[in-house]
Amino acid sequence: MNETEFYTKLLALPNGANDVFYQKKRYLLQKQTLLNEKLIKIYAKELGGNDIVSGNYYPTMKGGMLKPCEMSDAKVIDFVLNASVK
Repeated sequence: MNETEFYTKLLALPNGANDVFYQKKRYLLQKQTLLNEKLIKIYAKELGGNDIVSGNYYPTMKGGMLKPCEMSDAKVIDFVLNASVK
């Protein structure tokens, strides 16, 4: 498994549905860990807004592979690094 800050923060986010704050906005984050921890899926929807953050992370592939869903890697990475669970 990889040892990146992104992966550490991603693991720290609780599985299931949780309220998080990102850039002073509230999001509903859904995180699932699947396939014996070989896949981590996140989907976050801004509450009261239109922003979405979505991606799949494969920690065992190539030292960690992020596959964002119709957005940049940078957006998903920034969200994971800066979102706080409330």
